[in-house]
Amino acid sequence: MLTFAYAWCFFLLPLPWLVRLFLPPKQRHQVSVQVPFGDRLQQVLGGKHSNSTQPQTWPRRVLAVAIWACVLTAVARPQWLEPPITKEIPTRDLLLLVDLSGSMAQEDFQNDAGKKVSRLDAVKEVLDGFLAKRKGDRVGLVVFGDAAYLQAPFTTDLQLSQELLGECEVGMAGPRTAFGDAIGLGVNLFDEDTERAKTIIALTDGNDTKSKVPPVEAARVATQRDIKIYTVAIGDPTTVGEDKLDEQSLKDVASETGGKYFFRRGPRALGGDL
Repeated sequence: MLTFAYAWCFFLLPLPWLVRLFLPPKQRHQVSVQVPFGDRLQQVLGGKHSNSTQPQTWPRRVLAVAIWACVLTAVARPQWLEPPITKEIPTRDLLLLVDLSGSMAQEDFQNDAGKKVSRLDAVKEVLDGFLAKRKGDRVGLVVFGDAAYLQAPFTTDLQLSQELLGECEVGMAGPRTAFGDAIGLGVNLFDEDTERAKTIIALTDGNDTKSKVPPVEAARVATQRDIKIYTVAIGDPTTVGEDKLDEQSLKDVASETGGKYFFRRGPRALGGDL
């Protein structure tokens, strides 16, 4: 954007005209010579009076105006300003824990088209829209199965987090569920001295079958570090066996840290919780 440091200088544009208007004209005293045969000389020259000796006033005036305008423009100091650069300071560190165990392949969710989809596909659909609204937050991603792994470190590059989430597949971290270990890894990823709010959102069926540290014990450590955990149950409560939904464990983890527990069967409802 073009601006001027001293834009008021352009108010001086009519100054030459004002000077000419209010100051008296310069008096010229010239000696004229009368030629007795002037009329005859004019006839010899073609009967027209020559203006070759008269100054070309209009071109000179236009040139003077242009020069004066250029001088004022230079004095006004034109400046080209780029749009301001804004730096967004994250106000919250948000860590997503996504279950990739074998139970996440269960197709007990319906998408918007009414088609049955796996639990993991439903989670991806929800988190894709959720991440798009997290501008101003630092988001990290931990996936877990037999063990917990850091899939995406804390970053404000939400598109990168979405891409890395999209690459996740059921079983890539092992077929079992180490929910407690995932919480423990998540707690260690947060900066202890940060003033940002620290939040964990865990999306899992909650049936821990592999952890070395029980989920509730890991949640107690999170509480000591002022980390809140929000648990979102993924699955059908009527399922039995290793694929069953352990709601009580998820409720205990959320309650221990001052977070909340959510249970929804559909992706759209789940998105409303987040």
